[in-house]
Amino acid sequence: MIACCHAAAYRNHCVPMSAVAVSISRFCSSSIGRKVLVALTGGVFVLFVLGHMLGNLQVFLGPEMLNSYAHKLQSLGPILWLIRIFLLVTIAVHIVLTIQLTRENRRSRESRYGKPATIVATKPSRIMIWSGLTVLAFIVFHILHLTACITHPDFATFTYDLHGEQVPDVYKRVVVGFSSLPVSVFYIIAMLMLSNHLVHGVSSMFQTLGLATEKNWPLLQKAGIAYALLILIGNCSIPIAILCGFGR
Repeated sequence: MIACCHAAAYRNHCVPMSAVAVSISRFCSSSIGRKVLVALTGGVFVLFVLGHMLGNLQVFLGPEMLNSYAHKLQSLGPILWLIRIFLLVTIAVHIVLTIQLTRENRRSRESRYGKPATIVATKPSRIMIWSGLTVLAFIVFHILHLTACITHPDFATFTYDLHGEQVPDVYKRVVVGFSSLPVSVFYIIAMLMLSNHLVHGVSSMFQTLGLATEKNWPLLQKAGIAYALLILIGNCSIPIAILCGFGR
């Protein structure tokens, strides 16, 4: 009798849990669910891009400020790599779901009209996938270049005396790295593609999450453009300044 009661209690506990899991699975596999996931993963990336830019701009405050900031991040140890992996997975999920939704929308239009339909869309929205893939490729290169020092192993030998402690000289890595014209050009191109992505992505994120209205939509579009310009100018100012002689 006691065993039966335990079994019944176990079934009653598992049924709601399994129902929740099934509901979540169905939501994530639905078109609406994937659009929401694209918006949420995009939101994570939007916040990261701003924080990353503010951190990098400390290069203009000198080697001690940037190296101190980088040392604090490095002191996080494995947590920092977990954050990096989380961001890469987030971006990968964002791109994969975006490609899936784009293909489904295209097939839907073709089956409806019998041929590709002409869709009124902004230029940034037309190349969202390509700009996203370019940004992902750049992020991988950026990590291999300045963080893991795989593309330039000598970067790992750069050290800086920070209050008596020898720490990686991130400032020197940035200056030497962006002194290369091909690297700086690739960086600037990637930032142009990123900004193109943000112009459409920021406003669309609010629209997908149901936060856009007919009244605030023009403002959200302008906010997306302003944010994209902020990121573009802030990030591109670093390689341009170094190519012009800053820090060398």
